[in-house]
Amino acid sequence: MSLYSFGLEPLSCHAWNKDRTQIAVSPNNNVVNIYEKKGKDWVKIHELTEHSGRITGIDWAPESNRIVTCASDRNAYVWTMKDARLISVCYFEKENDWWLSKHIKKPIRSTILSLDWHPNNILLAAGSADLHCRVFSAYIKDIEDKPGPTAWGAKMPFGEVLLEQKDCGGWVHSVSFSPSGDQLACVTHSSSVIVVDAAQSKQVTQLTTEHLPMLSVLHVSPTELMAAGHDSCPYQFTYKGPGTLKFVKKLDIPKQTSKGSMSAMQHFRNLDKRATEDDSNELDTLHQNSITQLCVVSGEKTKVEKFSSVGLDGAMVIWEFKVSDFTLK
Repeated sequence: MSLYSFGLEPLSCHAWNKDRTQIAVSPNNNVVNIYEKKGKDWVKIHELTEHSGRITGIDWAPESNRIVTCASDRNAYVWTMKDARLISVCYFEKENDWWLSKHIKKPIRSTILSLDWHPNNILLAAGSADLHCRVFSAYIKDIEDKPGPTAWGAKMPFGEVLLEQKDCGGWVHSVSFSPSGDQLACVTHSSSVIVVDAAQSKQVTQLTTEHLPMLSVLHVSPTELMAAGHDSCPYQFTYKGPGTLKFVKKLDIPKQTSKGSMSAMQHFRNLDKRATEDDSNELDTLHQNSITQLCVVSGEKTKVEKFSSVGLDGAMVIWEFKVSDFTLK
């Protein structure tokens, strides 16, 4: 005999999955919580919240793995646990006044980490945790005119793979099409910046940097890229053709601080813990933690005038872009 507690609320109904490793329970309200057995504990992994009234019944189909629920709101819902390794392309259907979605599943083998639309709004770039960078066709025949050929390919049925750049060296954290759409840049967990040039037979140029991994990349002109991540400051790169990807400069250049006297022990302790000789806990950059995303604020990708950065420190910085200089807004 075993006793388990799922909180202080009364449990009105429950159901098991096929192998009894998961359980769906309702705490006498409009929510269904799904728990999974991990060791001796039950850990909540999902929460179903569509009902507006108290749930009165739950059942879990053993073969299809679907859950059906009914409630005092006089509705019954069928829930399906879908694979997260897919891309949902949503579109609005005017006739029925609702949103629909189509799914791109193959050949994705792990979590999608980043997406970026091509300028024609038909092609879609995706970076994923399976170390691949891909370009898909998201053309939906029923609602869009037939697209013309691009440097990535001419045949574009929905889900068609137009690029599959394999083994990028690490998780592909971010992807960005150039203003023309002929180049695709991505940054990976191996601290690399990669550019695939469709206008040059999809030649690949890769630059492995000495920086910490970058989490976001953004085109700010036809030849200039901004990337940022765990170093807490943006970097500028330039690309003018295959084999010409180069680091330009670091933004947010640290201000010089005077160093006081420091013992040899403290000196080596700081090098060991922080990889720096500085005894301060505060970073000498505007962001005090990793930058997670870059976004255009003013202008277009052909000529970005301002872009923003947000980070794990809860801060947002707006940068003014000039090819020869950068200022803060």
